[in-house]
Amino acid sequence: MKFTLSWLKEHLDTTASVAEIQRTLTMLGLEVESVEDRAAKLEGFITAHVLEAVQHPNADKLRVCKVDTGSGIVQVVCGAPNARTGMKGVFAPSGAHIPGTGLDLKPSKIRGVDSNGMLCSERELELSEDHAGIIDLPADTPIGLPAARVLGIDDPVIEIKVTPNRADALGVLGIARDLEAAGLGRRKQPDVAKVPGTYKSPVRWTHGYDVKPGVSCPIVVGRHFRNVKNGPSPAWLQQRLRAIGLRPISALVDITNLVTFDLNRPLHVFDADKIAGDLVMRQATPGETVLALDGRTYTLDETMAVIADSKAVHGIGGIMGGEDSGVSETTTNVFLEVAYFDPIAVSAAGRKLAIQSDARYRFERGVDPESVWWGAEVAARLILELCGGETSELVSSGIMPAWQRSYSLRPERARTLGGADVPAAAQLDILRKLGFGPSGEGPWSVAVPSWRPDVVGEADLVEEVVRVHGYDNVPAVSMPRETATSRPVRTPEQRRVPTARRALAVRGLTEAVTSSFTHSVLADLFGGVGDDLKVLNPIASELDVMRPSILPNLLQACGRNEARGLKDPALFEVGPQYKDATPTGQRSIAAGVRYGKGQPRAWTGPERPVDAFDAKADALAVLAAIGAPTDNLVAQPKAPAWYHPGRSGALVLGDRPLAYFGEVHPDVLAKLDLRGPAAAFEVFLDAAPPAKARPSKARPALKLSPFQPLERDFAFIVDGTIPADTLVRAARGADRAMITAAQVFDVYAGKGVPDGKKSVALSVTIQPAEKTLTDEEIEAISQKVVAQVAKQAGGVLRG
Repeated sequence: MKFTLSWLKEHLDTTASVAEIQRTLTMLGLEVESVEDRAAKLEGFITAHVLEAVQHPNADKLRVCKVDTGSGIVQVVCGAPNARTGMKGVFAPSGAHIPGTGLDLKPSKIRGVDSNGMLCSERELELSEDHAGIIDLPADTPIGLPAARVLGIDDPVIEIKVTPNRADALGVLGIARDLEAAGLGRRKQPDVAKVPGTYKSPVRWTHGYDVKPGVSCPIVVGRHFRNVKNGPSPAWLQQRLRAIGLRPISALVDITNLVTFDLNRPLHVFDADKIAGDLVMRQATPGETVLALDGRTYTLDETMAVIADSKAVHGIGGIMGGEDSGVSETTTNVFLEVAYFDPIAVSAAGRKLAIQSDARYRFERGVDPESVWWGAEVAARLILELCGGETSELVSSGIMPAWQRSYSLRPERARTLGGADVPAAAQLDILRKLGFGPSGEGPWSVAVPSWRPDVVGEADLVEEVVRVHGYDNVPAVSMPRETATSRPVRTPEQRRVPTARRALAVRGLTEAVTSSFTHSVLADLFGGVGDDLKVLNPIASELDVMRPSILPNLLQACGRNEARGLKDPALFEVGPQYKDATPTGQRSIAAGVRYGKGQPRAWTGPERPVDAFDAKADALAVLAAIGAPTDNLVAQPKAPAWYHPGRSGALVLGDRPLAYFGEVHPDVLAKLDLRGPAAAFEVFLDAAPPAKARPSKARPALKLSPFQPLERDFAFIVDGTIPADTLVRAARGADRAMITAAQVFDVYAGKGVPDGKKSVALSVTIQPAEKTLTDEEIEAISQKVVAQVAKQAGGVLRG
């Protein structure tokens, strides 16, 4: 949204400098993107008087001009056809930079005649595209004055970024309202007084459907004008439009553009002589077409609002008018359209037709519905003033949508919700200046103005108060630290995310932040997604679905690192992945990938590639950090298909998988164009049970046994499919009072072991607590181990 300082001052009586306005707008949430001082480009350009313009002795199309600059006479060779004795124009001296051409002037000889400086055209000064001749100023223009001042461009242009919720700031009036509330001046009320009509309009409005909530156009207003003259608009209006990047077209069109940017009230004018009878606001019929003002023909469907007469469509509702009924220099009779269109309907139609227009930009964000009435009066006053003629009485169709609403606001909420200690009187003053209507004794009942569709509750009212009061005035307060005795700020589940990040960073992995989207081809490699997770309007063709796993994005990142010479990357990410569009379809995951070598070449030992045990260790570290019962986890070969089937597993608690780990399947790496190897893991942070509460009192000192522990080795023959962990658990459970540890130290299959079987050797630690064990007692414990392994794993003691 662009506007000039002088334009703003037509709505705001202020002495504030541009710097103050810029700072205040940004504070209000209307971020200033740029401030352009156009006069700076024309520094040194002045008005001048052509005392004499004679034919160049050596060129038919050149003239030699004697130019009075107010400080001396200068000779200029000029090729403009309108250069003549007695005219006044804009002179650029030698040494000046011409912004429209990029030329730096210097004294020169043109066809043997000295020339110092030049007389400039509008295009050379970037005022317009007109280069047919030099600028011809009025005869009474003083000479020697700065050209920027005389041309009316010594006026800074301010551009702000308007967030989608602040449609009211798409007009200079709305910006002035915010600045007044912030104490930067006093707003001037626009003249919206009724313009009396002198005759009944020959064109009337009708609706082609029943007007009810949710229709594309609930209300439309218009009026007829006759005997108007549609010539060029006055210089002040053209300058204002050019300043914000618009091209002046004609008085009628320029008026509609002015009101659009001045008051955020889009308008459209029809040549009334090109309309067949009354106008109807209706939905298009499938296949109906319209030649729009941009010169393109659009095919419409039944979801789009149109303005039509008895013969044809003359406009796409809220988006763009039609070429066939557009005004021209010969237009003498005009019909003005002032309508309110439903934001969702306009947005949907604009997307389908791929049309961007100033009208669509405003309607889809929400225009003031009441502006259909006062907008018709403002436009009528301008048309009569600039184009002459007379106007009819207002005609309308439809009903005003029910925009009226009020919300309760408790004065203390500015402090408790917004963090700002704003006195109640100051809150009331802010709300009233913004157009809200507070009443009552607190909590107040606050009526929302028609131009603020974004305000839908008490929190929005608090935001209005706090942003005008100033976010800089909100004190910075640190979040309370979590201690053993304080009330937790986050739930244990919320604390798992930073805890998992810290645990993985400690293990040497680097955190990555990747997109929540991925390519559908990659998604199919990692379980795939349903239609409900496909993106209808993706920001890129390779990001067309929500990611079913974090791993494909991390693997791609590893590939990019490798391609740039960063060997053996180890990356992790803690974030969401998606199963479906249901409330439970999103899961919080800690995922990581180790790529290349797990142990680089060094004097301490040989290099080795990453393997499933690296990933398993990472997964166990995360689970231990978040308080999962790792001692009760069972490793089972139940990893998904994107893992290597023989080098992967799942860490399971009961029947609930808490993590997957393993080497990535070679086929997946090949389809990702990765050489590998890669080991990955996925920990389901929301699947682990709550961590057990820590004891509030100090634990008693660990009592160490004075008796020597014993180690006994066992070798069992079991089926080749039995996990070694099953034997370990069976051995430890044989006598929990005496057996403190059990671990695998050898696995063998081959000669001496039956086919389909394997030998698993365990080392079992027996720790006596009360006395030294006798041989008989040790043998009894050993027999328990053998019996328990036989029961749970079908193991037979190897001879």
